[in-house]
Amino acid sequence: MKNIVRNTLILSLTLISLLTINAQKRNMENTALLIIDVQNDYFKGGAMTLSGAEEAAKKAQQVLEFFRKNNLPVVHIKHLATNEGATFFLPDTKGAEINSLVAPKNEEKIIIKHYPNSFRETDLLEYLQSKGIKNLVITGMMTDVCVESTTRAAFDFGFNNLIIGDATATRDRDLNGKVVKAEEVQRSFLAGISTLGGLYAKIANARDFIK
Repeated sequence: MKNIVRNTLILSLTLISLLTINAQKRNMENTALLIIDVQNDYFKGGAMTLSGAEEAAKKAQQVLEFFRKNNLPVVHIKHLATNEGATFFLPDTKGAEINSLVAPKNEEKIIIKHYPNSFRETDLLEYLQSKGIKNLVITGMMTDVCVESTTRAAFDFGFNNLIIGDATATRDRDLNGKVVKAEEVQRSFLAGISTLGGLYAKIANARDFIK
């Protein structure tokens, strides 16, 4: 009996999530895509290589192509490190450039930020409000830093958020001398930010979103 109730609950939550995603897709006129920090330093040979960066970027590219095909707003977030002691995303370096897989086109908005939260000391909020944006589809890197902080801030500003989970990436972390693998970090942070029925964000994968 407990198994039946549990399975019914899981199915119900899954259906609710899919319905929410489909509803967002039907209301794309006030939806924008955020691509956060998909920059060369996160890729092989870069100063801060992530686990699965190229795979995540290819998923972000698929979502980007969907938005371009449907003439929907795209915002590229580019981090430039200005803090003392920074070792990656340094201004005027190749590593700080947006990766070619999701390179902006001329008409697409580029936001330069210096903090994990893409809204902090940038014109992102004003830009989204000027376009009447209410829903955000979020991709990028790192899942547990800039993606998470931007998503939580977006929720506080009243946006409905959908993270494309397989279009995000992170790296191994250290906790009290023990390594927490990137895959575990990824799952944990996506699970946390989508808790309470997707309070801060719903989670989808690229294939389900664009089909």
